[in-house]
Amino acid sequence: MGNLAERLQEEMEIKTAFTIPVFGGLEVKESVVTTWFIILGLFLLSLFLTKDMKTRNPGKRQIVAETIVTWLRGLVGGMVGEEGERYVTYLCSVLIYIGVANILGIFSVSPPTKDLRVTVALAVMSIVLIEAASFLAKGGKGFFKSFAEPVALVAPINVLELFIKPLSLCMRLFGNVFAAFVIMELVKMAVPVVLPAALCLYFDLFDGLIQAYVFVFLTSLYLKEAIE
Repeated sequence: MGNLAERLQEEMEIKTAFTIPVFGGLEVKESVVTTWFIILGLFLLSLFLTKDMKTRNPGKRQIVAETIVTWLRGLVGGMVGEEGERYVTYLCSVLIYIGVANILGIFSVSPPTKDLRVTVALAVMSIVLIEAASFLAKGGKGFFKSFAEPVALVAPINVLELFIKPLSLCMRLFGNVFAAFVIMELVKMAVPVVLPAALCLYFDLFDGLIQAYVFVFLTSLYLKEAIE
């Protein structure tokens, strides 16, 4: 157990990729650098798939791109409904990012979602979007009045939800990534051959994509509730 604890502590420590010599030394973590590479990779893939797009007789790359976009927008659009159509693009972007980040473990790359700061940032962005959408949909008066619904007595609880929702989002995503890592380490210690490879495909691929879907689903649920 002592070796496991040391191993977990070592692996869960987010290493510094490099330091920028400003403000006494600004550390840039590996999770940030990995995120940059994910963004760059998705950007280059988008350029490749959308090159030479046509309105008639589209090529195979364009068909693939349109199929992906149509499927993603249909999946996310069904969660938020017509009222949340303007937010579908953002939610699709979050879904793609978390999905790609979670499956990097297959390639022996530490997923950014293993960094609690990354999941906190994603959760805060989602809650800011939700509250901003609620403000736009209800107006200033309706927005502040909603905290006293259904009765004024529950206003403190509704205000508290502003902090509970992002906490639940970030801890759910971080907790599942961390739990998958712990299970994999235990399996490697007990059965070091064959089984870890099979479970790696499950946790890094299937479970990673499921967690991305759950995060976006919950965000969409909160968003739909806020703008209705």
